Amino acid sequence: MPSADGIERYVTLFDRSFLPMGLTLYRSLRAHAGKFQLWIICMDEEVERALAGFALPEIRLIPLRDLEDDRLRVVKPGRSKGEYCWTLTPFAPSAVWDRDPLAERVTYLDADLFFFDQPEVLLREFDASGKHVLITEHAYAPEYDVAATSGRFCVQFMTFRRTPEGMEVLRSWQEQCLEWCFARYEPDRFGDQKYLDAWPEKFPSAVHIAVQIEKILAPWNASWFAALAPLAPVFYHFQGFRLVGETTVVCGVGYKLSPPVRRLYQAYLAEFRSVVKYLADRGVAVARVPRPPGLMQVLRDLRDRITGNAYWSAL
Repeated sequence: MPSADGIERYVTLFDRSFLPMGLTLYRSLRAHAGKFQLWIICMDEEVERALAGFALPEIRLIPLRDLEDDRLRVVKPGRSKGEYCWTLTPFAPSAVWDRDPLAERVTYLDADLFFFDQPEVLLREFDASGKHVLITEHAYAPEYDVAATSGRFCVQFMTFRRTPEGMEVLRSWQEQCLEWCFARYEPDRFGDQKYLDAWPEKFPSAVHIAVQIEKILAPWNASWFAALAPLAPVFYHFQGFRLVGETTVVCGVGYKLSPPVRRLYQAYLAEFRSVVKYLADRGVAVARVPRPPGLMQVLRDLRDRITGNAYWSAL
C-alpha cells in the first residue's frame, strides 16, 4: 500500500544530459500515476538550477552534495560518472526516507523509463505478495539473452518498503556497491546490477519478483512479446535513447524493433519533442551526443538504418 497520505514516492537520478528524458518520465507519471512525488537526485548544478526554476508540482530535489557522505566521497574519484551513478542508486530510497517521514515505501526508476499505464498495476501485485522488495527481470528475448554477464534482473523499477526486511536488503546492496561497482564483467558482478541475482535465495522472504513480465518492456524483449500478443506495457525502458547532433535521435542500437514496438517509440518521441521545446522556451540548453568522427561510424550508422538494427528519427 502507498503511504498513509496516499502519495506514492518515486526516486530517480540524472545529470544535464538526461534532463529531457527525466522530464519526459515525469510527464508520463503525471498522466498515469495518480498522487505521486518524484524525488530527483540532481547529479550536477545545471539540473538543480533548471528544475528549481521550473517549480514543477510533484517534483522534489535532492542536490548531490546533500546526499554524499564520507563513504561515497572516498570511492567517487575511482569511478567513472556512470559507475558513480550506479554506486548511488542503492542510496536513493534511503535519501527519500531521510527527508520524508511519511514515505513508507519508495520506488527507484531509471530516468529513461516512460509509463504507458498505471505503475499501480505492478505495485498491486507487490502488495499482494506481502513482501518487502520488488525487482523486475530483464526477461530477455532468446536472441538477446546476456543474463549470464549482465544479470537476470534489471535495475530499472525497484520498490523498497520502509521495514526492517526491506532496509536489510537495501543496506546489503549499499555495502556491495561501495566495495565494488564498475562497468566491467566479473564473476557474479557487473555494476550495481548483478548483485540482484543472489537476492531470491539470499532474501527469500523479503524479495518479490514481478510476474507480469509482458508489461515491463525494453529493446531486448519488446519485439518478442509483440509477436505473442498486442503490447500493453506499464512502462517501456528507452535504454540508449540519445539526441545525436542537432536534429536526430537514435535508440535501440543493436536491436531489431518490430512495427508495434516502433509505435511506442513514436509516442515517446512526441512527448520528448514537447519537453525539448519546453526547455528551449526557458533558455535551457539540451545536451547532444556527438557522433564519433570517421568513415567507420558513417558506415555503422548506414548499416543500422538499412538493417533496422536501431530506431532513428528526426527530432
